[in-house]
Amino acid sequence: MKNRSCHRWAADISQADHLDPNLVFHAEFLQHMRIVFATLISMANKKSRMYQVEHFIEKLLFGARWLLAPFYLGLTFALVMMLVKFAQQFWSFAKHIVDTDVHHMTLGILGLLDLTLLGNLILIVIFAGYENFVSKIGSAVDSEDRPQWMGSVDYSGLKIKLIGSLVAISVIELLKDFMDANSGVSDGLKWRIGIHITFVISGVLFAVMDYIAEARKPHK
Repeated sequence: MKNRSCHRWAADISQADHLDPNLVFHAEFLQHMRIVFATLISMANKKSRMYQVEHFIEKLLFGARWLLAPFYLGLTFALVMMLVKFAQQFWSFAKHIVDTDVHHMTLGILGLLDLTLLGNLILIVIFAGYENFVSKIGSAVDSEDRPQWMGSVDYSGLKIKLIGSLVAISVIELLKDFMDANSGVSDGLKWRIGIHITFVISGVLFAVMDYIAEARKPHK
């Protein structure tokens, strides 16, 4: 109301020819300043609204990381199912241990090692993946049983551990196939050898790329 009356007063003064020119100049100056201030306030309000929208979008994107939490919970249940399978295979192996020769005993142990390495792989993905992409596991920070590698494995380290576990599992599968092979090398065994070599080459390439990336980082 006050701004409107001031604007009307300034307009009346500017239209009066018999008044002092200085007074007319000040009135017009006040009118222009009012327009400038109104424009600045309008721009500030627009920037404030844009900042609120931007903040909401960024908060929404940052919260989207929790969509990965069910994946890691699913892997936890998969680990439980692997435990059931391990117990089943262990019982099947243990109840015939007396009548089993060394060859079949070795195959049984290799099968248990295969499941154990696969369980280790799942556990590494759960811990390292959750802490790298979702949130820190606060309940394990002060725990005495916290693994030394936990919290120190970044995305590059996770790739190396994954490929290392896959190579180890592939080695065990190849060893089982070689011990089961009675004569010659079958086509299936050739494919397994090719896949194993691919895993080894991939691991070497990952290690070389990480070494180059670390070498390019500026040293403090």
